[in-house]
Amino acid sequence: SELSALVAAQQSRTRALFGAEFGQPQPPPMNDASSRLKFAVKIRQEYEAVRNMAPPSVQTPAAPSGTSNAAAEPAEPAGAPVAKAHKESALGKIIDETPAERKDVGASAGTSAGSGALVAFKGEDAANLAVAAVPERKQMPSAQLARRMASKWPRPEWHAPWKLYRVISGHLGWVRSVAVDPSNEWFVTGSADRTIKVWDLASGQLKLTLTGHIEQVTGLAVSSRHPYMFSCGLDKMVKCWDLEYNKVIRHYHGHLSGVYSLALHPGLDILFTGGRDSTCRVWDMRTKQQIFCLSGHENTVCSIIAQKPDPQVITGAHDSTIKLWDLAAGKTMSTLTYHKKAIRAMAMHPTEFSFASASVDNIKKFQLPTGAFLHNMLSNQKCIVNTLALNSDNVLMSGGDNGSMWFWDWKSGHCFQQEQTLVQPGSLESEAGIFASTFDHTGSRLITCEADKSIKLWKEDDTATPETHPINFKPPSKAQRW
Repeated sequence: SELSALVAAQQSRTRALFGAEFGQPQPPPMNDASSRLKFAVKIRQEYEAVRNMAPPSVQTPAAPSGTSNAAAEPAEPAGAPVAKAHKESALGKIIDETPAERKDVGASAGTSAGSGALVAFKGEDAANLAVAAVPERKQMPSAQLARRMASKWPRPEWHAPWKLYRVISGHLGWVRSVAVDPSNEWFVTGSADRTIKVWDLASGQLKLTLTGHIEQVTGLAVSSRHPYMFSCGLDKMVKCWDLEYNKVIRHYHGHLSGVYSLALHPGLDILFTGGRDSTCRVWDMRTKQQIFCLSGHENTVCSIIAQKPDPQVITGAHDSTIKLWDLAAGKTMSTLTYHKKAIRAMAMHPTEFSFASASVDNIKKFQLPTGAFLHNMLSNQKCIVNTLALNSDNVLMSGGDNGSMWFWDWKSGHCFQQEQTLVQPGSLESEAGIFASTFDHTGSRLITCEADKSIKLWKEDDTATPETHPINFKPPSKAQRW
């Protein structure tokens, strides 16, 4: 092992320095097996290039006619037998020190070629070029327990870079939440100025301003089954808005502190809200009654995913855990503890049965329904990731509190673009933070909500090609397994 080799080297150096003073001038005897291995390696390094070369044979001159073969043979010099014997003994001693497999290969290589010719390499010869007497390595128990990653990492597909094409101003505070209409005609934003604003998606014009919250609006959702919009805020309120009358028609009371996240079930009239009271509450949309109080987290529930198949509810919290819930029983199916820091954002893939979660330590991918860990993204954004957005083209965007926007290829985890948002004129540089983001329903436009009170819209660069923006991808040599 490495430790024993290091100890032996230190002992040898100590004897060389202080052996004469203590009556031990002679070094310890060499190990016979290690000596043979040492000579085998040296012989291979020295003679590898010529070991398959046939030895030149002595050309016998043609005998004149009428003479016998004995007379035609040249006379051998007097000193030749002594030199030949000395040469054979020296070579034989060296070759005898090498393992038997090496001698067999050398003997078989030089017997089948003509005089002065090079012997072509053969497959079986090339297979025997490994150093002999190298002990076979045994797998450690820890290596047997660890799940092996795929030997070939998937190469990322090419995506066009994204560019800013519109900045919308109108809010008087941080823009904390965003949601897009199912018809893809307008979107809504909630802000720290306690208002909800409705914007035209095509032109960016303000259409409507809704008031009613008395604290920051931290969550928004527009129903695809009803003409309703839902909002939540730090005032512990959860409101249902009728978009035909632009008025509040229902309140959902029960949270003990600020509400940070909100999600709608895609197939049932059920609403999910999570907040600072460390619970995810399940509400009947029509009767305003609380169906379940999903408790188990130890800190703020700040991200919720709802879907039709089980697990129908996925929650991420500041206690660095992700919980998969059985909605029928109101109990936890499994708890994922792969993250080390608070989980502030999650994103569900629109077609694959998988999702991503973001924390300070990394962005991780999980496979449903079991929550099996797939892999980490290949880079670390090194900031607090507040939001994730994912479209059907396998483009994942992560927004940080320092204004950084990283665009990822979903399948490979490769970051193909890094952007830094610019604050509005008159704002501080420290206000370059991104709180929320979402793609529209076509996946071609990206909306970001930022700390400089602005809303920014992004789209793909139409002029970009794989030649102008090539993929700079290096497969990971050692991917983390957790």
